[in-house]
Amino acid sequence: MTIEAIGAINLAQDVDGFLAPAKVQEAAPGFGQRFAQEIENINSGIVDTDNDIRKLVAGESQSLHDVMIKMEEAKLSFQLLAQVRNRLLEAYQEVMRMQV
Repeated sequence: MTIEAIGAINLAQDVDGFLAPAKVQEAAPGFGQRFAQEIENINSGIVDTDNDIRKLVAGESQSLHDVMIKMEEAKLSFQLLAQVRNRLLEAYQEVMRMQV
């Protein structure tokens, strides 16, 4: 007669006397990380647009239409970012006004 080990025990490890799962799943990127990534993307778009404007002024071969389109894209993305920030601040202020 043989006694086989319970398979679930092998999946856990002893940490300070408590059993904890051997594998801990990493949390998905949160809103703050996503927002920071979008800020970085918008900033790089604005910097690229600024470089394109400098090239156009210097007389390098680039279409005025392409530069204007990139300027509008950068402007709209920045305005969107500003509106998201404003909504976040309004939501935070509303939560802070709540009485407990």
